[in-house]
Amino acid sequence: MEEWKLKTESPEETMQLAEKLAEIVQPGDVITLEGDLGAGKTSFTKGFAKGLGVKRVVNSPTFTIIKEYKGRIPLYHMDVYRMEDEMEDLGLEEYFYGEGVSVIEWPSMIPNQLPEDRLAISLFHLGETSREITVQTTGVRSLELLKELRYE
Repeated sequence: MEEWKLKTESPEETMQLAEKLAEIVQPGDVITLEGDLGAGKTSFTKGFAKGLGVKRVVNSPTFTIIKEYKGRIPLYHMDVYRMEDEMEDLGLEEYFYGEGVSVIEWPSMIPNQLPEDRLAISLFHLGETSREITVQTTGVRSLELLKELRYE
């Protein structure tokens, strides 16, 4: 497991980082987003969607749990914060191993359903607009993504 910590000074910088990541992902990649309320998980996803070429407005799928967007590859945006039961079968693995990339907000709510190899991103408030972002790898593919992201 490898970890990279960085700071962003604005929502735009956070979105730019996500956009860069989106340009290198492939079908089957899984990105998890954890962190403070209002720290930029949805902003990150908006930048990510832009990097994939998604044209629709992206917002948090709070009440639907999963939203799908068409881009260079499909984007499966999941917010599992309100899942009643961690073992509820939503067929998430079909998304994780499908034709698109999955971005999961609040992955700590479904630890047993997450794929082993994922890029785990945490966002924390440092100030009004500045954020500390930690990117952790959990396997071979996520390590490749991190290396590419860092040296772009």
